[in-house]
Amino acid sequence: MADTQTGQGYWIMKSEPSCYSIDDLKRDKKTMWDGVRNYQVRNMMRDQMQAGDLALFYHSSTKEVGVVGVMEIVGKAYPDPTQFDPKSDHPDPTSDPKSPRWLCVDVAFKQKFPQVVSLELLKESKPLQQLQILKRGNRLSVTPVTKNEFECILKMAV
Repeated sequence: MADTQTGQGYWIMKSEPSCYSIDDLKRDKKTMWDGVRNYQVRNMMRDQMQAGDLALFYHSSTKEVGVVGVMEIVGKAYPDPTQFDPKSDHPDPTSDPKSPRWLCVDVAFKQKFPQVVSLELLKESKPLQQLQILKRGNRLSVTPVTKNEFECILKMAV
């Protein structure tokens, strides 16, 4: 969600650490955030994400679920090449290369937290009660957050 004064956006982006973790991003320094196969998330990447936006890296489907660090969006969304690669983890044989269905963005490592800001801590924090990832039935891998929510989570990480 973009800050009204600066225009900077803030996000939470989920990944299973068995697929790609904060440590992988720290090692790689920059990566393509691929494999998004949800129209709502694709549209947010296309229409709202901008270079310079900040994202909280969230580990899901693991023993310690929660926010583990910060990354930066480093470019505009572009066609996700994995949709055309039958050997990838995310192929979509129905996507047309002339009119690609799925997009990705590049992200860069900013910071790894000294400890996980757990899902339980997020749920217990009054200022974070409106976080989309805390709502029942939320299955989106990328969700916007406000600047205040972002800063609140950063404070919880130290």
